[in-house]
Amino acid sequence: MKRMEDHLYRSLDLLPGAKVLDAGCGAGQVALHMAHKGLRIQAIDITKNHVRWTQERVKAEGMQDMVSVRWGDYHDLDGMANESFDGIYTMETLVHSSDPVKALSELYRVLKPGGHVAFHEYDHIDASKPPPGCPPALVEAVIRVNSRSGMPANQIFDRGVLKRIMEDQGFEAVRTQDLTENIKPLMRFFYLLAYIPYLIICLFGLQAYFVNTEGGVAGYQALRRGYWRYMVFTARKPETTGSRRRAG
Repeated sequence: MKRMEDHLYRSLDLLPGAKVLDAGCGAGQVALHMAHKGLRIQAIDITKNHVRWTQERVKAEGMQDMVSVRWGDYHDLDGMANESFDGIYTMETLVHSSDPVKALSELYRVLKPGGHVAFHEYDHIDASKPPPGCPPALVEAVIRVNSRSGMPANQIFDRGVLKRIMEDQGFEAVRTQDLTENIKPLMRFFYLLAYIPYLIICLFGLQAYFVNTEGGVAGYQALRRGYWRYMVFTARKPETTGSRRRAG
């Protein structure tokens, strides 16, 4: 995980002291890692427990001067001024968006001209055209995991979709990098941990009650068979923002 956080930091390409939005901080691990690198982090999350846990961790590490934490929804960044952040990142949080177009529009709004973004997210091949060797049952399992885990955007993030949405909102120099091989060892660990319990769960038809277990098995199989990818999307906001969206 630390290597992914380091990669995210390098992808942002910001100097120490830059003001950065963590758009979906979870338990705060990434926010604190970035703060220890010298970035000033505003962390938000829609889950109140996540906000509380992050606040507690920030206080425990004495990082209150570097990390601010508040409840927030990246679909509606009410109270955040236009062009107020030097950078924005997500770590597997845009997949939970109910409206990624609206979310990216808001992230674009609060990013300063010339500011950088880095999104670590999943994408996949069109479910109607799975790659050779990817059985329909696996595609169906992934769709179930997306639905039961609250990941509606992950369902629509066919390859190229997130990049296109970013460009449509006005981001420029949008680049992608496939990091699938980097996370396969961790995903394989979760797979091995979950596989036997998953077989028992399937025997009794209890998949709906053990979403993480099914996700651990289906996620690794989807990555291994080339259906899912783990990607980083980087971009910047133009220095002048008169033409906000791509023409046509």
